[in-house]
Amino acid sequence: MAAKTKIEKNINWQFPLQKQNFIILGIGLAVILIGYLLMSTGVTEQPAILDGKWNNPMAIVVAPLLLVIGYCVIIPFGLFRVFQKSEQ
Repeated sequence: MAAKTKIEKNINWQFPLQKQNFIILGIGLAVILIGYLLMSTGVTEQPAILDGKWNNPMAIVVAPLLLVIGYCVIIPFGLFRVFQKSEQ
């Protein structure tokens, strides 16, 4: 039988996300939070308009757009973006 050769390699693993990634992820979470806060403003004490329209356009137009941008654009961009590693 052949002798087993033990090959030792020095593996230097670094966490793939950097400070810039966490900043982008924080911005995404802030946009999502603002979207949910705007969506909660749709509940008011005023009666709904008889035409069937909701009484707060911020809750039905802006809030869903912010949520889609936060979930589908900013968060994936923060996860997949690769920044140049600084030489230290």
